[in-house]
Amino acid sequence: MLRFIIRRLLLSLVTLAILLLIITALPNLAPGDPARKVAGGTASPERLAQVTEDLGLNDSIITQIGDSVTSVATLDFGTTADGRPVTDVVRTSLWNSFKLVTLSLLVIVPLSILGGMVAAYKKDTWIDRTIVNVGLAFSAIPDFVAGVFLLAFLGVPFEFFKVQANAPGAGPLTQIQHLLLPVIAVLAVYFGYLARITRAGTINALDADYTRTAFMRGLSTRDVFKSHVARNALQPTVAVLGTQLGYLFGGMVALEQVFTYPGVGKLIIDAVNGAEYPLLRAGVLAVAVIYMLATLTADVVIAYMNPRARLSVGDS
Repeated sequence: MLRFIIRRLLLSLVTLAILLLIITALPNLAPGDPARKVAGGTASPERLAQVTEDLGLNDSIITQIGDSVTSVATLDFGTTADGRPVTDVVRTSLWNSFKLVTLSLLVIVPLSILGGMVAAYKKDTWIDRTIVNVGLAFSAIPDFVAGVFLLAFLGVPFEFFKVQANAPGAGPLTQIQHLLLPVIAVLAVYFGYLARITRAGTINALDADYTRTAFMRGLSTRDVFKSHVARNALQPTVAVLGTQLGYLFGGMVALEQVFTYPGVGKLIIDAVNGAEYPLLRAGVLAVAVIYMLATLTADVVIAYMNPRARLSVGDS
């Protein structure tokens, strides 16, 4: 297991290094003058020269790569166009995304797992068909479309639901209240997907010989699910959650725009639109690190849930 974790960490570092090279080279490859995009079309020559110097565009690509590596090692990515430290801006956006993702997972994961297991246990009944079909219908709706509908039918008519997800300085309960609509939008999109995966894994586990043996021994349905079915049925769900966590942090751009929420996705889009390359570099790297840690954690959890996977990991 330790060898597996070390190997995955090394591969992640190689991937991050390649990503850092691409992001560092981006200002040199982008059409037009990057300094002009940052400074504005009416900037003076002195201002252009200063922005060019700040972006390091006068240096060779090797020097720029070295500066990028130093920035990552020291967590100092410079300042934004308005003079704020990039690290502080990214940290604030990460915290906002963390609150939204955590609350979403606390709602989505239990409901999806419960729905998938109930659908599997009631296979081919109206309960199964209802869960699957409702989940499929909602999964076909993009998250930002679901957000717009929620704003129209819940946010506007009912004062309890807030049209803006961000509530800076408010207490925890008030912040949760502001996050309810985006969480419901994420739930609508992900419930069907995760429930179907859980359903498929549960059906396979229920059809296994060890499950039949447990029922023949007289164990209750609850004990069979707890001791035999859940551990094996949830492995695909854990794997999917690991890969989707990176998207939840950096991919909900449209949903964040709908609810005016300053998450990492919105930060990256704003950095692209404003040609703020230090901010873009830090935001993309932060999402990449989260994605790699999430997938690594999912693999380790699966290895511990499945003894056979644990043995194969130890041998690899």
